[in-house]
Parts: sequence; C-alpha cells; structure tokens
Amino acid sequence: MKIRTTLTLKYTGVTATVFLICMILIYWVSERTRSNTFFHDLKSEAITKAHLFLNNRADAATMQSIYTNNKQFINEVEVAVYTTDFRMLYHDAIQNDIVKENREMIRQILQKKEIELHIGKYQGIGMVYPFNGKDYIVTAAAYDGYGYQNLEELQNTLCLLFVAGLSMLFGAGYLLARTSLKPIRDIVSEAERITASEISRRLPVKNRNDELGELSTTFNSLLERLEVSFNAQKMFVSNVSHEMRTPLAALTAELDLALQKERTPEQYRDTLNNALRDAHRMAKLTDGLLNLAKADYSKERIKMQEIRLDELLLDARSVILRAHPSYKVELIFEQESDDDRLITVRGNLYLLTIAFSNLIENNCKYAANQSSVVQISFWKEWAVIRLSDNGVGMSETEKQHLFTLFYRGEKEHTTEGHGIGMALAQKIIHLHDGRINVHSAEGKGTTFIVELPHV
Repeated sequence: MKIRTTLTLKYTGVTATVFLICMILIYWVSERTRSNTFFHDLKSEAITKAHLFLNNRADAATMQSIYTNNKQFINEVEVAVYTTDFRMLYHDAIQNDIVKENREMIRQILQKKEIELHIGKYQGIGMVYPFNGKDYIVTAAAYDGYGYQNLEELQNTLCLLFVAGLSMLFGAGYLLARTSLKPIRDIVSEAERITASEISRRLPVKNRNDELGELSTTFNSLLERLEVSFNAQKMFVSNVSHEMRTPLAALTAELDLALQKERTPEQYRDTLNNALRDAHRMAKLTDGLLNLAKADYSKERIKMQEIRLDELLLDARSVILRAHPSYKVELIFEQESDDDRLITVRGNLYLLTIAFSNLIENNCKYAANQSSVVQISFWKEWAVIRLSDNGVGMSETEKQHLFTLFYRGEKEHTTEGHGIGMALAQKIIHLHDGRINVHSAEGKGTTFIVELPHV
C-alpha cells in the first residue's frame, strides 16, 4: 500500500473517530437534556393534578375533565396521590398502574422527599407534596413521545452527517496527502535520473527548514561524498595503471633486450639489477596500496593497543635506517615527565609505524643532509610529534595538494616515489582521531606536526 493511501486512511480514521466521539457526546447530552427537561415537566404536571384534586376532591372522571382544561406540558400523565401511611386518595389509571407504588417506595419518597423513576420506556417521579399543613405522596409517570421522536431525528441526522462527512474527509485527506507528498514524488523523479554518469546532479531543495528539505540536503551531501569517491576511484585506477605500467614496461624492455642476443656476464648482471629495481618499485607500490586499503577500514576492524610513542618512533627510525643507511634521524624529548601516559596513545602499531616512517622518509628525502629531527612533547590531552627537515620546502600549491593521493610536486619528479605516502599517513592519523598539519616555505624546510590523543 502506498504512503499516500496509508496516510489518507489514517487521517480519515483518526478524524472519523474524533467525529464519532463528538456525535456520541452530542447525542448523550441531548438525551440528558431531554430526560432532565421531561422530569421537570412531569413534576409540574404532577403538582398541577395533585393540587386540582386536593382542592376539589373530585373523582377520577371529573379530575380528568378538569385536568384536560388545565394541563400545561404533557399529555396522558398517570398521577396518584397517597397519604403518608400508604392510603391511596386518587389514581387516574389504576388499571394500568405504571408506577406500581408500594410501602417501600412510599418510605423512600418520605425519606428523600423526591425520587426519579425509570420504568421501561416511561419516566416517573415520586415526591412529598405539602398541602394545607399536611404531607401527601404524589407519583406521576408518562412517556416522552415528543422527546424520543426528536432524539430519533437527531440520531438519523447524525448518522447521515457521519457517512457524508466520512466520505468528504476521505476525499479531502486523499487530496491533502497527494499535495503534501508531491515534493517526495519530485525527489523520487529527480533521484531516478541520477546515475553513475550523471553523479553531479542534485535533488531540488525548496525549503531547508522542513523535513523534506533536510532529507534532500542529506541526500545531496551523500551524493557529494559519492561523487568524491567515484572521482577518487577513477583517479586511483588511472594512476595505478600508469604507475604499474611504467616499471612493467621497463622490466619487459630490459628482459626483451637481454634476450635479443648473447651478452657478457656483466651485461646480464646489469639487466638483472635493473629488473630487480623495477620489481622492488612495483612491490613498494603494491605495499603502499594495500596499506592504503587498511587505512580505510573502520576502527572496529582494526586491533588497537596502548603504544608508547618513544618506542614507536624508535621502531619507525629503525625501519627507515634499514632501508636507507645514509639517512639520519634524531629523536628529542622536549618535556620530561614521570607519567608515561602523557606519551602513550591507543592505536594500531603497524599502521602508526607506517605513518611515521613515511613522514620521516619524506623529511630525509628532501633534506640537504638527508636528516630528520623528531621532537616529542605533550599538551593538554594531546601527545605532539614534530618532524622537521632543512630541505627545499614546498610552495603553497604543493602544501594544498600534499595529502592528495598520487599527487607529486614539481621537485618530486627528481626523486623516487608514487604519491601514496603522505595521503596514507594522513588517513592513518585521522583513523586514530589525530590531527596533522604541515608548515613549510620554499628554501626553509618542512615541519610536520602530528597530534594524537594520549591515554
């Protein structure tokens, strides 16, 4: 069932329920008013008839004649007059005897002074009526034909109004739901036009302050993230194919050249060394891509542990020096503390080692003396690591794109690399709820500032 139909039925059901309750209340109030009014009129008729009898002491036939000329409100009222010791003085319809008075009823009337009776379809009343210094018991009963006829007409009118109103409510609810859901139909229609080839399309936002506006805005934000992901994926595939093609082409060319004719052992050795270098380059590129994929994992999928930063940086230093014995890495503690927690972070040892190895390697690669100075300090809830070099520095454009995947600056074309290391380091730092900033100027070196929350 469509939302439009569901909303219409719910709206009609709720409104119909309220409508029905109101009609029941109207009928109930009308019935109460009729009953109270009839009791009041019945009392007046009973007093009138009792007064005529006690004044004239006439028989029933004479009383009926006198009463017919003096009645005020109700036709065919049965009235009886008794003494307080249950002696009947007058009854104008003893053969019918609607009230059926008895001693218990007389006693109750004497005690309460006035009672109201419901006898089948009849309403009755019993009361103490004082006359000439004596108390008399007067009972009266009658059928409110006029009142019940009005109630029946009211009931028929209310039922007709309910059916007609329900039909009108359903129609109005359907139109209202259709109008209210039109923006959703527009959103669905526009969303159906969005494809991978037209990912730049966006949903219309007519009012940012209502729920549909918030939905469209949220969906547009999702589309923006998807567009960024798609573009990154395209760039990733393009760059990977380009980066892998170069060493593969070089490797193939070297081997083809070696097989064209007989060569000396030295020439074969040079060919194998070149092939090995290209293979190492592809292996390094593959490792970088695998690590980049790991850095995209959610926290729940990564094993976390408490890690001392000094030990972590020593491990990263060892990794760099094993790969590049000519590099120099100096570790400096700027602040002394007896609390090891200030330099202890919670993270993944493997990923953090990769991140800091990449940053240290970047320092050494572009430093004049192939060195990096690593300083450890702490501030509030952060452990702070500064990695500095005295190298060529970066331009503003290079700083803006430093952490872009596969981006390589103008100076990097003279050095070996794939444009993965800095993007990978940033992803890993962010994965650990950290922050990374770079300060650099051309000819003045580069400083990376990494902040990680300590335990």
